[in-house]
Amino acid sequence: MSEFDSETYLQFLLDLANLITADDLEQFKLACKDDIPEEKVPELKTPRDWFMYLEKIEKLAQDDLSYIEHVFEITRRPDLLTKIVEYRTQVLKISDDEELDSKLTRVPSAKKYKDLISKDQIEVSEDGCIKLDPPPIKKGP
Repeated sequence: MSEFDSETYLQFLLDLANLITADDLEQFKLACKDDIPEEKVPELKTPRDWFMYLEKIEKLAQDDLSYIEHVFEITRRPDLLTKIVEYRTQVLKISDDEELDSKLTRVPSAKKYKDLISKDQIEVSEDGCIKLDPPPIKKGP
């Protein structure tokens, strides 16, 4: 893997941060409860704080976005997942085929969301956010 432009990576994180609401951030922190100590959570007040902490604990790097990809998947933010797919293919130069076999791809559904958005099967709000309905409640046996 070649050297990556850290300025491009920082701009990518800034772009992601601009799409993350305060409610999203709370959901992300909750999704990371196994990796972020409870006493540390209140210190993470902005998406930038969250990203920096994830880098500090080696859960996020400019060539490894799999952790936040997983968080975005479980918190139902496919728009952010598609940003990760775009970053991997355009900046890291990982093709769709390589992506499937790569350690950098933790959530294969990210590509599915990108395909759905590109086919206008998912509505994107004016602010660029996509919120999915919660999964259906399973009925007992």
